[in-house]
Amino acid sequence: MTLELRVDAVTEACPGVRSVAFTRADGGPPPSYPPGSHLGLEWAPGRWNAYSLTGTSITPDRWHVSVALRRDGSGGSRRMHRLRPGDRMRATMPRSGFAPVDTARRHLLVAGGIGVTPVLSHVRWHAFWGNPFSVLYVHRTGAAPHLDELRELCGDRLTTVTGRAAAAGRILRLVTTAPFGSHLYSCGPPGLTAAVGAAARDAHWVDARVHSEDFERRTEPGRPFRAVLRRSGRTVEVGAAESLLDAVHRIGVAAPSLCRNGVCGECLTPVRHGAVEHRDAVHAGLDGRIALCVSRAAGPALELDL
Repeated sequence: MTLELRVDAVTEACPGVRSVAFTRADGGPPPSYPPGSHLGLEWAPGRWNAYSLTGTSITPDRWHVSVALRRDGSGGSRRMHRLRPGDRMRATMPRSGFAPVDTARRHLLVAGGIGVTPVLSHVRWHAFWGNPFSVLYVHRTGAAPHLDELRELCGDRLTTVTGRAAAAGRILRLVTTAPFGSHLYSCGPPGLTAAVGAAARDAHWVDARVHSEDFERRTEPGRPFRAVLRRSGRTVEVGAAESLLDAVHRIGVAAPSLCRNGVCGECLTPVRHGAVEHRDAVHAGLDGRIALCVSRAAGPALELDL
């Protein structure tokens, strides 16, 4: 299901980051959503990107997203930065693969740069319900979107750091002093989420209590392979530095996609034959599917139900 949205307001969260508030074009109230949800927005015909919702998730009057400008990207962020009040866009319903765990004794949130966006919606939720939480915000000097809002919501539960060394020390302290039953959430560049995950493993956290979402596309190259698309009757050669999703789109075969980071699950596609090197965050060990945007063949070829 899609909705038509109207741009209600555009503000600057910090240099290079625009915040956009949307209302429903039909005048109805936007649906509520779980914290950590993202919204798919059609920025060009048939081209969709996912953006985390930053506002209150309980009976919202508007939907809010914040978008960092990526001048070397495919064009989605540039389109978002050109939006003006009154413009319209098609959107998916919100969905979440990064929601808070209700049974957590404490919620430990680590945000890096624009990865603060889903963390902000977590913070609003916890502040509303009185849940115990704390936030570590890692950012560059002069580039900290939503910092003032976090300070107001968190008070002394917010720690901010700049620089990798300071961040590493704070992450280590966080995972080694957390009370039993805590859950750890991180969102930001892959280097940050990897560092948080590694620190948690070294501190003997169980995987079920560690949650992450990357906010940059993973571009690690792999071996070239061939993809046979059974329903389309096509075959495509996928280059070492090319994603399977890009290769499929290159030959004109439609495939659903939103985030291109392996975290939303939109492009999961059944695999008929061949081994998969899973690089996504939502596959969860289920066999028989591949995330077209980041995962690759573990051998010379794959056959897909596409």
